[in-house]
Amino acid sequence: MSGTSEGPVPRSGEPPDAGPPTVTERGETSPRELRDYRAAFRVAALPMAVVDGRGQVVRANDALGALLGTHPASLPGRRAADLVDLATDRRTWQTYGEVLAGTRSRLRCTRRLKHPDGRSLWAEVTVTPLADPAAGPEGALLCLEDVSDRHELQLRLRHLRTHDPVTRLPNRTLFFERLTTALATAPFPDDSLPRHGRIGLCYLDLDGFKAVNDTLGHHIGDRLLAAVAGRLTDCAEADGHRRTGGHLVARLGGDEFAILVEDSAGTHQLTELAGSVLGALERPFDVGGQRLSVSASIGVVERSVADATPTGLMQAADTTLYWAKADGRGRWTLFDPERNAHRMTRQALSATLRAAVERREFTLEYQPLVGMADGVVRGVEALVRWNHPRFGMLAPHRFVPIAEEDGSIVQLGRWVLRTACRQARRWQLEHPGEPALFISVNVAVRQLWDSDLVADVAEVLAETGLAPGLLQLELTESAVTGSAGRPLRVLQELSDMGVRIAIDDFGTGYSNLAYLSRLPVSVLKLDGSFVRGFRQEDGARSSPADETIVEAMVQLAHRLGLTVTAECVETSGQAERLRRIGCDTGQGWLYSRAVTPERIAELIGSRPPEA
Repeated sequence: MSGTSEGPVPRSGEPPDAGPPTVTERGETSPRELRDYRAAFRVAALPMAVVDGRGQVVRANDALGALLGTHPASLPGRRAADLVDLATDRRTWQTYGEVLAGTRSRLRCTRRLKHPDGRSLWAEVTVTPLADPAAGPEGALLCLEDVSDRHELQLRLRHLRTHDPVTRLPNRTLFFERLTTALATAPFPDDSLPRHGRIGLCYLDLDGFKAVNDTLGHHIGDRLLAAVAGRLTDCAEADGHRRTGGHLVARLGGDEFAILVEDSAGTHQLTELAGSVLGALERPFDVGGQRLSVSASIGVVERSVADATPTGLMQAADTTLYWAKADGRGRWTLFDPERNAHRMTRQALSATLRAAVERREFTLEYQPLVGMADGVVRGVEALVRWNHPRFGMLAPHRFVPIAEEDGSIVQLGRWVLRTACRQARRWQLEHPGEPALFISVNVAVRQLWDSDLVADVAEVLAETGLAPGLLQLELTESAVTGSAGRPLRVLQELSDMGVRIAIDDFGTGYSNLAYLSRLPVSVLKLDGSFVRGFRQEDGARSSPADETIVEAMVQLAHRLGLTVTAECVETSGQAERLRRIGCDTGQGWLYSRAVTPERIAELIGSRPPEA
């Protein structure tokens, strides 16, 4: 005999040694201790099983049988992975195999298990390697813990964290989780190809909701939001049932809502959904005895999943919602890439405009103002251009309105004034025997309010040596109509200084005659729309009405002591009629486009060729 003590034969349901029991001095297991160990395993409150290297149950205790709703004696020989659902995802299955092989120290995961009586429970599953000869050359100990109560609490806490308490809709957190998941480009578990498809979004806010909150209180406002949420959900469910499945309706904050359409069928689906939402919200709401009416503005975005990111999709939706409001509210607007490109360009110009002046990216070109009687160049209008490093040479209409909005027109206007006056003085000094050209500079109305234009002009004239009578400042008719207070005082001081004031685009305003007697105006520049009516060379008939109107305005201006410049003169026929009517000067492509200072120098004292 070797002296090895043989332990008792295990009874049905008893496991082999599931851990290292106490051994004798000769390294042998004590029969009593082995019995104690197996008994402890069998009656332990923690559900456990010993699994061999092939993943089959060798022994299971009573607690595991009770948890699974079966007798523990029926479990040996069954695949442990099937009992606790370990094969449903690739990563867990791979880790489980490594634990069985002894190359990984532990697997822990949570699984939803189905009890034979029909109820579900959540169990935390732990698998650890087990060096046990009774389990074969390799094996593991499987332990389960019922965490259903904890899981239920976590679900309730997550629901509170991801849902809006007022409307009970998913909130911003859950919305972005779903959006991110929908746009994920990771391959499916059984496929190496990325996910394909389309996604859509209706992003809306309520028109007039603030007035409800301010006048009736937040409690009524909250009830209105809840009622709106109900109608949005109805629209989404109706569309989802009819089309491709359920849509996510979320409240993103305030009176902003979103409807996420996964697997979109195309823009037609999104616009139909947006239309149904507008129709649903048009019906009055009965809230707390109050009959309330609201409308919504909706931005609609639809694109390929492969071309979308959460940030990009939301930026497009926000931009499109802004368009819907700008277009008149109470409507949906579909994202327009071309319109967005224009907006992005405008933002890029606005962001770099101020620095562009300091970087000397602007330049001036000059268009001649020609005497109608003799065709001699009398003066020039300075026209600013922006030599943008990214967008190339930009005409004034591309950036001057932006400069007027953000106030950088003041800084830009000073640069134009100084540069133009220096150039006019340079021509005068370089051609002493010729009549000096006057220089006409455009002035924005914001320069009258936000800068000391009188001081700026005085400083530039003193610095350049240009006579005040050779400077003409042009303001649009809309800018001076109704002028009073500071603008009128500024214009009067400039006129008193000797500077000429010209009204640009004359004839386009609503009251273009009454203010002439009280403004210090020297020149009227007739809007080009009148001159275009004189065209005959291309076969179009001239407009007798336009000619009559222009003749009346010229006569009126002359009676008031003003000179008249006709803009947009393009043909010799137009020039002849304007000359006969009595216009003093003309400006347009017939004489010259805007050109460089060097080209103007060549025209001084000569008649420019008529095209």
